[in-house]
Amino acid sequence: MTTKDTRVPNPAPERPEAGIRRVGVVGCGQMGAGIAEVCARAGLDVVVHEVGADAAEAGLSRIAASLERGVRRGKLSGTERSAALDRVRVTSDLTDLSDRDLVVEAATEDEGVKAELFAELDRIVEREDALLGSNTSSLPIMKLGMATTRPHQVIGVHFFNPVPVLELVEIVPSLLTSPQTQSIAEDFVTGALGKKVIRAQDRAGFVVNALLVPYLLAAIRMLESGFASAEDIDTGMVLGCAHPMGPLSLADLIGLDTLVAIAEAMYADFKDPPHAPPPLLLRMVEAGLLGRKSGRGFHDYADSHSDVGRAMNRAAGRVQGEAWGGGAGGDDVGGNGNGRLLR
Repeated sequence: MTTKDTRVPNPAPERPEAGIRRVGVVGCGQMGAGIAEVCARAGLDVVVHEVGADAAEAGLSRIAASLERGVRRGKLSGTERSAALDRVRVTSDLTDLSDRDLVVEAATEDEGVKAELFAELDRIVEREDALLGSNTSSLPIMKLGMATTRPHQVIGVHFFNPVPVLELVEIVPSLLTSPQTQSIAEDFVTGALGKKVIRAQDRAGFVVNALLVPYLLAAIRMLESGFASAEDIDTGMVLGCAHPMGPLSLADLIGLDTLVAIAEAMYADFKDPPHAPPPLLLRMVEAGLLGRKSGRGFHDYADSHSDVGRAMNRAAGRVQGEAWGGGAGGDDVGGNGNGRLLR
């Protein structure tokens, strides 16, 4: 005779990322808005901080516009869009991040600004085991961790633009980051967000930018020397090497000010001349010619009817993979939806 086993089985252990349900994002520009969007679409409660009420409202509009593009392109339903916006609150008060399980910093690429911000988050975030992540593309995670009393819980979580489209995230532990922090961060990115992780050492540029930035700077030096035109440099790499976008149009998409910041961080770390930003790049940033976000960089995007303007816009569209996300620009729906702006 057999008897039915009435014992209650032990519950399956929670995955580490299951403890991260409340996410904070500092900065709601191109990258911050994308990080907030993918977290909200994953069902997480998201609070985004921006400096000032106007910037906060603009950030909420940016997220709403991105989701609206997804609806128009059939990537998500109107109900899914509204549900994602319901999960997003935008604030100009950093203390609104006090109850977060994870805070991802996506502020300007300035070491002093980021270190000061991490010190403040360390004081504000109440959960003792909360993770503090940085989306920096080049700055040392160790220095950010040392600005806190919990460097073992500070880790690099580097997303790529446009965040809702590109699958890759670089996970960058410092020498003091604990194995548990790295495991939780990796499981969160792969499990909750469904992205692909690669691991990098805590050195300027990590993996992707360490390979990419010298290539972009070499293209700028080629243009600066008069060796070839911007259009010919980009066409050569697209048609000759099957790249989806040429190096100068890619630099414009990244943002020339961001490229300078990354290059300067890499040069400070390695003292290798190919990492130093060329004079032409520095002068362009000083002149406010920052690429697509300013309407002009190595190519002119203001005139979308020109051959170059059309070609660059098409190339950016391909890189963004029928993008509905990816930050500023594109269609603006002025913050339609149910996202909340905290005052």
